[in-house]
Amino acid sequence: MEANINDKANYILSLDVSTATIGIALFEDKGTYGKLILLHHVTPMVKPKPKNKMQELFEKVKIFEEEFLNKYADIGIVRVIIEEPLLRSNNVNTVATLLRFNGMISRSIYEILGVVPDYISSYDSRKYAFPQLMAVRTINKKGEPYTEKEIAKNKPVLFGAYPSDADKKVIVWELVADMEPQVTWLYDKKGKLKKESFDISDAFACGLSWMQREGIWKTN
Repeated sequence: MEANINDKANYILSLDVSTATIGIALFEDKGTYGKLILLHHVTPMVKPKPKNKMQELFEKVKIFEEEFLNKYADIGIVRVIIEEPLLRSNNVNTVATLLRFNGMISRSIYEILGVVPDYISSYDSRKYAFPQLMAVRTINKKGEPYTEKEIAKNKPVLFGAYPSDADKKVIVWELVADMEPQVTWLYDKKGKLKKESFDISDAFACGLSWMQREGIWKTN
């Protein structure tokens, strides 16, 4: 999806950041809503791969800057929203790496765009982008129905209308695809959605949710 840039407009950039792929969504701020301008991704591959992990992260940041940030530095990006890393992992090294890389990307945003990023959790990203995902569970994790009394006590939860083993990234992607039918998504040779498509749809949800949560854009 190519961006149609209006040099008199204000733009909102949202990112889903991981060390493998950075999902990118760019919106034109229309006041009460955002018009999608660009869905994109950068998958920074460092070759040859450094032995030092920190050096690899620094090189990946450079690739992101060269492939995206520097190209869009002067279009009028006034706000940047980044989805916070999901920290629920048994591997503390993975968590530490995600936090470091997120901080590096945040610094690049500030240095190149002059914008201090805002952040949103993955939970809030989905909750505020798509309020319809909040629902009361009527079945338990075993697929057994709750009684009416149990249902009455249950509070709405994210993905409450879906089975507990539902693929949440696919659900979010489907909602984004329905909202933006003009988008051409990424598929592999077998016709299966590439992982990058989910990174991109998460970036879309991230920006939409923050703006709607803050009451700047009207809720869908």
